[in-house]
Amino acid sequence: MGLTHFDSYGKAVMVDVAEKEETRREATATGKITLNQEAYQAIEQGTAGKGDVLGVAVTAGIMGAKRTSELIPMCHILLLENCRVWFEKNPDKREIHCFCTVKTTGKTGVEMEALTGVSVALLTIYDMCKAVDKSMEIGGIYLCRKTGGKSGEIQNGIGPQDF
Repeated sequence: MGLTHFDSYGKAVMVDVAEKEETRREATATGKITLNQEAYQAIEQGTAGKGDVLGVAVTAGIMGAKRTSELIPMCHILLLENCRVWFEKNPDKREIHCFCTVKTTGKTGVEMEALTGVSVALLTIYDMCKAVDKSMEIGGIYLCRKTGGKSGEIQNGIGPQDF
């Protein structure tokens, strides 16, 4: 399958989904942030100066997923039926893994919404902890799984059940 966001002249276009059938769609994305010991402990102990870091990051991730079409130029506006953001911590590596699952019934998938949710949640952690750690690293952001649409179910690497 070729790239779908370009017309025959090479100009960027929004994909026409008018003739597609609606299907139940779901996508889960993941990513992680690595922190220094002080920042990781502040999150663990709830002593970060800006408050409940992970609680705020959950809200930010959901808001980011809902506003994806405002950030990614060719994304369709989607009515999200559910969005869940959660974290799994790895104290040995001082990593926090973020997961975002988005659900809808529609003509196009929610992969971009899940990826945006993870990205915004991780950026929120960075913002709330930057006073104590300027060396944080965000990475490993990818689509774990998606269902629905013409391509059906896709499993890509590890998912939340593997952490």
